[in-house]
Amino acid sequence: MTRYPSDRLHEEVAYLSYYLHWPYEQVMNLDHNERRRWVEEVARINRERSAPDETLTRA
Repeated sequence: MTRYPSDRLHEEVAYLSYYLHWPYEQVMNLDHNERRRWVEEVARINRERSAPDETLTRA
């Protein structure tokens, strides 16, 4: 069994707790793949929301 780096785990827990307001226990109860999927989805949403609005920049 491969061990997941604790620094990375802490980053994921902090990220999901911050953005989704999930308690520590709820995030820790997710298995690795599910937690990574949530992290990727939140990151995607953040990228989309922070991208310049195409409708405002068109002339």
